[in-house]
Amino acid sequence: MQLLDESRAYLDVAGIDPVITGIVTRGHGSAFDARGLSRDLLSRPPLGDRAAGDTAAFIDTAFSQLRSASFDARALVETTTLDIESGRPAIDHVRAGFAGGAHVITANKGPVAFAYRALADEAAATRVSFLFEGAVMDGIPIFNLVRETMPGVTIRGFRGVVNTTTNYLLAAMERGERFDEALARMQAAGVAEADPSLDVDGWDAAAKTAALANVWLNASTTPRQIARDGINIGTGEWARAALARGRRLKLVASASLDQQGRVALVELPAYDPLAILEEHANAIEIDTWPLGRVVITQRDGGLEKTAYALLTDLVAMTHHARARA
Repeated sequence: MQLLDESRAYLDVAGIDPVITGIVTRGHGSAFDARGLSRDLLSRPPLGDRAAGDTAAFIDTAFSQLRSASFDARALVETTTLDIESGRPAIDHVRAGFAGGAHVITANKGPVAFAYRALADEAAATRVSFLFEGAVMDGIPIFNLVRETMPGVTIRGFRGVVNTTTNYLLAAMERGERFDEALARMQAAGVAEADPSLDVDGWDAAAKTAALANVWLNASTTPRQIARDGINIGTGEWARAALARGRRLKLVASASLDQQGRVALVELPAYDPLAILEEHANAIEIDTWPLGRVVITQRDGGLEKTAYALLTDLVAMTHHARARA
């Protein structure tokens, strides 16, 4: 909501006037008003006495009540956390949005990593958008980059450093810092979760690898099928030894048309565009025909960048809706 307010001048010029009619949360209740929820309510949780209950049912009821409302387009913005076992309930939320005739925007990797092809087909069949720029590298426009600016390009593969926590830990251990102290710093900053296993065991990177492979390489894989390394206290010795040899140890996500996705600890030469990434930085190298290799780097991450991804998808969704009208 804050970024919507800060972007109001741009949205006004673009002719976009977002109205938040419903919100459902895991811990702060839920609220709905077809006329639009008040800023006072949205800025001061809890949202009310109504419990969240079944979120998919809440979505279905909300969009049923919006069918007669005079909005140009309806959208569901889905921002639940990743479930690495099945991608649910996020997948169910996306489908509930489609069933309500809504465009769906998500920052959750689960739907794209576990069910991209089926969901993309369902979105096409109902003539709505399914957008997920925030699922990988926060607000850096990697999916939009290919979809909107690389017509006719064939992606042959990709490799990248896509998990901020592990990249920070590897850099810290290179300097001789303790694994647990560096991890605690990332948790305090809100980058790593209280349970950091999704990051340090490689699951977050595996989910991003599956998402990228499904979208760019037409794969039908899931995070459970991605070969996966993690990092731990003992990885620091390897990182320091690699640095002494003039190399950098990185957790690299990769896949290609002829190679199954993997997340692996790899020693890279110091000049490699992935090797130069420090601490919070991420990067993706895309191998394309006929454009060759394209590298896009994210120097800074954070919640504001993820919010920007949702904003860019909202703008793209509006353009798509107008084009179909």
